[in-house]
Amino acid sequence: MRISGEEFERLFSDFKREAFRLETFDDYTKSSNAESIRAFLAGEPQPADYNQEWVEEVRSGVINGKRMYRVHILSRPLTPYLRFELGWGYRKNATAGEEFFILDVTDKPNPLEGVPDYWAFDESTVVTMQYGDGGSFIGAEKQPSVAEWLQRRDIALGQAVPFAEWWERYGSE
Repeated sequence: MRISGEEFERLFSDFKREAFRLETFDDYTKSSNAESIRAFLAGEPQPADYNQEWVEEVRSGVINGKRMYRVHILSRPLTPYLRFELGWGYRKNATAGEEFFILDVTDKPNPLEGVPDYWAFDESTVVTMQYGDGGSFIGAEKQPSVAEWLQRRDIALGQAVPFAEWWERYGSE
């Protein structure tokens, strides 16, 4: 069932314990701030207020005992967009308490091939995300059952490594 943008946003304020995200694309450029991507790729310093609204939302949730975490399935070499997302986004968001894991499929099959991006809230609500060309977010759809999505989360987490560990090894590639 398709949900409105307002309904989707409300899930982020209404969840009580945890919000999990699976990311599967290597380019979300059209869903991001083009000026931030340009600045990153030009080697400019990260502005102090970069992504601050999300950082504050995560920090508030974590302070209130909520867990926000995600797994990104990717392969190397990283696209310019992924260098930006991981280099600026993940590293900054982690300072607020968001947890990141990487499932690197460079040298192995993707165990979740074909699975769309999704958010799972409190193990009771799952919303898949639809994207157009270049990673432009075009909508969200609430799934009628959650068990298969939680199983996919567990597969991703079981094969992923913490972002900091992965970044230390591959971040400069």
